Amino acid sequence: QVDLAESGGGLVQAGGSLRLSCAASGRTFTNDNMGWFRQSPGGTREFVAGLRWHTGSTHSAESAKGRFTISRDKAKNTVYLQMNSLQPEDTAAYYCAADPGGIMSSIRKPDAYDYWGRGTQVTVSS
Repeated sequence: QVDLAESGGGLVQAGGSLRLSCAASGRTFTNDNMGWFRQSPGGTREFVAGLRWHTGSTHSAESAKGRFTISRDKAKNTVYLQMNSLQPEDTAAYYCAADPGGIMSSIRKPDAYDYWGRGTQVTVSS
């Protein structure tokens, strides 16, 4: 049983920062793709940033580039999303996901991921 537990969400003013964490249990990541996605009410699940666990290489959505950074701590089996310069349009539920058979071409695709956390809410006020 794989469990991904996000934390670190909350309410922040525009221009502020948050760091989201995704702690995994039940699985030791090896060649997985790890992803952060977000979803607003009535919207679709949107790719934010992804990371290749083995190499540490990262990929970000255009909306996240220069503001958000994904990283991992192998010893803690944890993935992070550092979010700076937050704006009201960043308001959403943020989800962590893992794709054990991850390949580069699928890192941005929600349907490729097998395991999902329950999400953490990020609200940015103007």
